[in-house]
Amino acid sequence: MERREWVACEDVVLFVNAAVTSTGQREFRDSEYEQHMSLAFLHEYMLGNYRDLYAASLALEINDHNAALIVRNLLRTSRGLPPDIRRREGALIARRLELMAPQRVYRLFRELARLRANNRRTRAIMRDWIAQRPDPALDAVKYRAGAKAAARHAHLPVPGETGTLLFVPLRKVKGFETPLFETWRQAHYSRRALYDLPYTVAEGFAARHGVARAEFLRGIAPRLTRLERLRLQDSGERLKVDGVRADLATMPLTRLASYVLSLTREVRARRHDELHNALTAAALRVVGRAAGTWGHVVAVLDDSFSSFGSTAKRQRPLAVALGCHYLLKALAGTYTALWTSGARDPLMVRPSGPTPLGERLIDGLELRPERLIVISDGWDNAPPGLASEVLRVWRTRLDPAGATSVVHLNPVYDADDFGVKGLAATVPTVGVRDAEDVPTLVELARFAEGRAGLRELDHYLTARRQRFLAGGKSR
Repeated sequence: MERREWVACEDVVLFVNAAVTSTGQREFRDSEYEQHMSLAFLHEYMLGNYRDLYAASLALEINDHNAALIVRNLLRTSRGLPPDIRRREGALIARRLELMAPQRVYRLFRELARLRANNRRTRAIMRDWIAQRPDPALDAVKYRAGAKAAARHAHLPVPGETGTLLFVPLRKVKGFETPLFETWRQAHYSRRALYDLPYTVAEGFAARHGVARAEFLRGIAPRLTRLERLRLQDSGERLKVDGVRADLATMPLTRLASYVLSLTREVRARRHDELHNALTAAALRVVGRAAGTWGHVVAVLDDSFSSFGSTAKRQRPLAVALGCHYLLKALAGTYTALWTSGARDPLMVRPSGPTPLGERLIDGLELRPERLIVISDGWDNAPPGLASEVLRVWRTRLDPAGATSVVHLNPVYDADDFGVKGLAATVPTVGVRDAEDVPTLVELARFAEGRAGLRELDHYLTARRQRFLAGGKSR
């Protein structure tokens, strides 16, 4: 591989790792400002040097924060693009927006308006996305500020009562024929009306009317969505409100792992079987027919003190490790988990102690697995550098043929290094945000390792883009 291709391949993998892991929020070792500035530089670098690959990354397992930044950057720099590139980018943008949470899309539209990105392509994308929304009346109430900004910026016609709700002062409106709009109007004056609104809208009215939290949760419980129930479950139990408890059997794996870690250890012990079964079921839903196909797998899982993350991303690294534990167990024929703390029960893990990755790697490699997966932020400190030396000796002296595949998955973006911190030059490191993405990320690791060049990476991204546009989700 020529050096130019090697550098390009490394740049793209570096960016994808960042776009998977960083959300611009504070991490254990980096401030929010450091994360934001580092990520902004990477986006500008990729936009200027690898625009086609930058756009293609929308089809990968990047998080919605970075997907929104990519869409914003592509739309604000459209001038002079050839028609075929415009069409290719437009298709990727439209598909990605379909998969994003609507509140994030409306926030993106408001940002485009602020930046005065008002070209024809931007207006067409905004128009088409809004046109395919399943319930325009709900959007007008639930995302009123975003819908209003998008309609203004893209010069969209807003007919009938929707236009009245968005643009006419409430004091001039005597009533609406649309039931949801009329409920929203009445909720400005009546406590009872707010319980017929979506939770996120009703919450503001409850505060405005001074409704006690317990009373509000009791009244709004029938209208809660699945994820809202999960977020509010602790509040409901604390306030002794029935009807708020979530159905854990339907929860996504990493989100469920975060919920489990938010519980006290006493609660986890009391609900041990319920939580274990829910996590196992969530993992099996992800792997599907691939269950049991990975052979002998050993996982080294980091539950050291730094796995706490930050106050902005509380216990996120540990939640990813816990989710990966259940996912790898589902994928493996035979499976061994080695937590850095020596924990035996994954449901009882908590962020504590140093990070003896080197010792756990020795334990894992002695088992001679087909795959060894490391889930860690890469800060090996007990003693420092042992993990790197263990992996170097293993790859160069004890297993030069690569009978054991070793991959490091890192859930934490390192702002100083513009990427995710690796363990050793002989082991590929890939960023991970959700445990659900592990099978695809292990596949992507061969590009981080240097075993495949820019041409292979381009073919890989083209295949992922085609699948993505055909309707296969990016995650």
